[in-house]
Amino acid sequence: MRFSKTAIDGVLLIELDAVEDGRGFFARTFCEEEFARAGIAMKVRQMNVSHNRDALTLRGMHYQAAPHGESKVVHCMRGRIFDVAVDLRGDSPSYRKWLGFELSPQLRRALFIPEGCAHGFLTLEASSDLIYAMGHPFVAEAGRGVRWNDPAFGIEWPQQPRVISERDASLPDFSP
Repeated sequence: MRFSKTAIDGVLLIELDAVEDGRGFFARTFCEEEFARAGIAMKVRQMNVSHNRDALTLRGMHYQAAPHGESKVVHCMRGRIFDVAVDLRGDSPSYRKWLGFELSPQLRRALFIPEGCAHGFLTLEASSDLIYAMGHPFVAEAGRGVRWNDPAFGIEWPQQPRVISERDASLPDFSP
């Protein structure tokens, strides 16, 4: 795996090193020792799958309030998504900045999102499936979110969503 820094402190783009042969390929998606060498002290506490039937489905922008902040590694295992992280850490030099990356099986990359960042994505193809390796378990009462199109962040989504849950559509604007 190769880890690349991004414009948000602590958010890393992970490129998988695939070994290919006539059968296909094999790639490691998580290794505690390799992550530690990249500065990520993460133990996987939970694994989640997100299946999205329709193209232009938006999920986000979600995070968990302290002390239940969650780190995650997001992979797109089928389809194609635009994956977004927003820095909500008040003491961070990249506070309120966002970044987005396309993820797909063909690109063979993932995104590490640390505690204190909101996360969301827009499917760019129907039948897009994601798998999340979570550094912390889900705690429902700590679940929070900010609106996907909040002007405080100015996220430039590649297209307008067509499918969004009532909950996500009604998330509040950010207030520091």
